[in-house]
Amino acid sequence: MNMQVTSPPPSGVQAPPQPKSLAETGLSLVMMRDILLKTMFRTNVDLVSQIAVAICLPVQLTQELVDMARQQKLLEATGTLHATSGNEMGYQLTDAGKSRALDALSQSEYYGALPVPLPDYALQMKRQSVRDIKMTRPDLMKGMGHLILPDDLIDNLGPAVSSGRSILMYGPPGNGKSSISNGIRAALGDKIYVPRAIEYAGQVITVYDPIVHSAAEAAVDDPTSLRRTGNRFDNRYVYCERPTVITGGELTLDMLDLKYNPTARTYTAPLQLKASGGIFIVDDLGRQAEPPQKLVNRWIVPLEEGRDILQLQSGEKFTVPFDTLVIFSTNFHPNEIFDGAALRRIFFKIKIDGPTQDMFLKIFAMVARKKKMALDERSLVHLLKVKYPTIDNNFANYQPTFLIDQMIAVCEFERIPYQMTPELIDRAWGNMFVRDETIAR
Repeated sequence: MNMQVTSPPPSGVQAPPQPKSLAETGLSLVMMRDILLKTMFRTNVDLVSQIAVAICLPVQLTQELVDMARQQKLLEATGTLHATSGNEMGYQLTDAGKSRALDALSQSEYYGALPVPLPDYALQMKRQSVRDIKMTRPDLMKGMGHLILPDDLIDNLGPAVSSGRSILMYGPPGNGKSSISNGIRAALGDKIYVPRAIEYAGQVITVYDPIVHSAAEAAVDDPTSLRRTGNRFDNRYVYCERPTVITGGELTLDMLDLKYNPTARTYTAPLQLKASGGIFIVDDLGRQAEPPQKLVNRWIVPLEEGRDILQLQSGEKFTVPFDTLVIFSTNFHPNEIFDGAALRRIFFKIKIDGPTQDMFLKIFAMVARKKKMALDERSLVHLLKVKYPTIDNNFANYQPTFLIDQMIAVCEFERIPYQMTPELIDRAWGNMFVRDETIAR
């Protein structure tokens, strides 16, 4: 099985070094051997090169594990050379090996990539801390390029993002708090190394999640290489964009705890651990079943001390790094949902107001151009002089897109070219608000 040697793109983040010996993995020989046996049992891989890819260990070290299992009579050579795979010898589980694999599976169904010990993971997080990002104004503006924002907002956001500290964005709904959060994510730019799984006290906690983590191409070993040093980093990690976890009204406190699967007897990392090195966005704070004060109380130790405390099924507690830029976004005034102690823990508080009339017009023109809707002066005058005074000229960033999409929907239904008229403005406006009225029952 020939595999191409690849290497990660250039990055300012120091890569986790590839282990040069089994001892350097930081794992016990028994754990590595059992994961090897379980992986072969569950996936039917039989070549060392294939096993190496499955357990994310260099080929040389995988061969050492295979040789150890052979000495213990848990594996045996099949006696068949695979010509299509560099004449590699095949291996299979002996009866004793199958028995040991089943016994190990009864203790934990985890197989595949060897985990990274918690201390090694903590060291890697220091190498790629989100607090070490040197964000500049051009970087942030590039991430926000699709938004029209006042200069003073960038002035406030820049230091907040650069510090890697917690941010609370508040203000009336529909003014782009969620879009700004996504813009911050885009501005981060670089990549980090996310462990596929970490190990603590013999327990495996899966971390890498393809839904959360956007993987770059992984480096793999070339079994035909004499030196077999194609990897430039420990392949138990995945080279990824800095992760972003976005939650809204569905967020509950138990999502911030280890998730134990009693059938597989394995753990899944909580959301904030998956977001390590990146951003955790709590959108629509105040809409969750849990009170906002209670949610923020859960974050006090992590936000202040840069560490989180998790608990195993046994009740044993342990500490993991907390290296995450937390962004809270709410439509409520902070004083309505937090006490003073909670507000002190959130380092930056940034109000996101609605746009001025000039900014509203810029947004309206940008959206119209994007959606191929020609601007009409008479319709704009009608909108600004007739409609907006009825709501005390309270402009919001979502309104241009809403109004133009409404007019487009009417034009498509009536089979007429896209156009903007005072009449269409009135129809669109009627769908943007619901009148206060009593409905007969």
